Amino acid sequence: MTKADKILARMRNNPRDRTIEDLKVLAKRHGIEWRQPGTSHVTFSYPGLTPLTVPAHKPVKPIYIMRFVALLDRIGVADDD
Repeated sequence: MTKADKILARMRNNPRDRTIEDLKVLAKRHGIEWRQPGTSHVTFSYPGLTPLTVPAHKPVKPIYIMRFVALLDRIGVADDD
C-alpha cells in the first residue's frame, strides 16, 4: 500500500485533521491538476469535471475533504488503486 493509498483510506474513514498537502499528493498520483496562484486557495481540476476550490487552511475542513474524495470517486479511483 503506497503513501497515497494510505492517505485516501484515512480520508474516507475520517475526513478531519487533513492538510492541503495530503490533497496535493493524491492529486498528483491520480492525474488531477492543481494550481495555487499565490492565494490562500488551491483549485483542483480534472478534464470534464467542475473544478474544486479548497481553502488552504490547516486543517482543511471535512466538507472539502469529502468533496475531494467525491471527485476521486467520479474519476474512478478505488481504495486499492
